[in-house]
Amino acid sequence: MKDKKVIAIIPARGGSKRLPRKNILKLNGVPLLTRVIKTVKKTKIFDEIIVSSEDKEILLIAKNAGASAYFRPLHLAKDRATVAQTCTDVLLNNNSNLFCCIYSTAVLIKEKTLKQSFLKFLSDNNTNVLMGVSKYNYHPTQALKIMKNGNAKLLNNYYEKKQSHTYPQTRVSNGTFYWGKSSQFLKERTFYSKKLKIFNVPEKEVCDVDTLDDYQKLKKKFRYLNYD
Repeated sequence: MKDKKVIAIIPARGGSKRLPRKNILKLNGVPLLTRVIKTVKKTKIFDEIIVSSEDKEILLIAKNAGASAYFRPLHLAKDRATVAQTCTDVLLNNNSNLFCCIYSTAVLIKEKTLKQSFLKFLSDNNTNVLMGVSKYNYHPTQALKIMKNGNAKLLNNYYEKKQSHTYPQTRVSNGTFYWGKSSQFLKERTFYSKKLKIFNVPEKEVCDVDTLDDYQKLKKKFRYLNYD
């Protein structure tokens, strides 16, 4: 890969409402963001690790951990801004051929997993995006939509009278990472590419963090798995 520039993009805005400052909450005294940067550096895959944030404290933590601090436009720090928009902004202002968007809370992800997913991404030229995924605990065809009046109905009525063995194989994005080809991503501007493939991340390396309860679960899992 010497002829291609590979960058890591870590989105880390400071304005999370459900769990304030979640990107720099600590595990054993170390910010989540710092732990992710450390793992990414160990892979030796990336020419540059870029942390995108509007928050000065977060950017300082990123710099101290050895990443490049990228100050994102304020309109991309609002609740409605998406991770895809954040990556688009970084890619438009930083030359690269390939990139990996890694969540700042993906502290359980292993160096080995990032390396294996990168090799899978490289092995198929017909892949524009490789998404880190997990199995559903319950099949999504059983999902219920809660109406304003409190009643519930199937989200997709097509499967109401179907037997479970006929359900399609499914996976879900799990808050770990996405690999992408920079030029193609800038054309589609979505991780749900027409040429999307998946990488099954080991369940022990997955713990999406959006709420205080998620954070408590992460701390328990972290201790149980004897992470450093």
